[in-house]
Amino acid sequence: MRMKVSRGRGRPRGRYHALADFRLLEYLAFISMKYGIDSNDFFNSFVEAWGRQESTCESLSIKCRKKTRDNAVFLITKGFKVVAQFPIPKHILEETNPLKEFAPTRTSRRTIPERIKIEHPRIGDLKFGMNRINLKARVVEIPKPKSVFTRFGNFATVTNAKVTDETGVIQLPLWNQQIDAVSVGDTIQVENARVVTFRGERQLRVGRGGQLSVIEKK
Repeated sequence: MRMKVSRGRGRPRGRYHALADFRLLEYLAFISMKYGIDSNDFFNSFVEAWGRQESTCESLSIKCRKKTRDNAVFLITKGFKVVAQFPIPKHILEETNPLKEFAPTRTSRRTIPERIKIEHPRIGDLKFGMNRINLKARVVEIPKPKSVFTRFGNFATVTNAKVTDETGVIQLPLWNQQIDAVSVGDTIQVENARVVTFRGERQLRVGRGGQLSVIEKK
């Protein structure tokens, strides 16, 4: 009996059977390694742009140019230079870090030690790319919330609040129930957050593994 053997060199087994998917993910991994970007952070930037139209990841800006029922078209730029533009299928955007089969989750880049050397950061210490941030701050502004279409196919409410301590001010996105739970003047505790930039401004974002709590009401 003659056995059929796959000739796809380096192709991971299991989830991605379409050659087009494989080549796309391989290309995304190549870009993340070329620019020294964590593959997980890079992929999550596409997911963020899918839901919020645009995002940034290190030196790259990512914009969602078009959405259809089955995919979304993304434009990657660095400054005024176009890096790439291509569609990504919806089923890939709904996965959790599909690039892990193609690139290391953490790349060996010199910025990583800078992320962890400040044990008790203040807002004035925060720089783009830092993560695992725990700090206390006071809410000074909560703009009128707006409705956005998310990557999960539904609408959510978001506002970019501003929080401060003795060293500076930074934006803090609040989503859905968080908006009603926080008031101007409250002192909050943020845990396991990361620093990103959005439309040229620093933001302190609390993801799935993070937590935001009010420790003192105004």
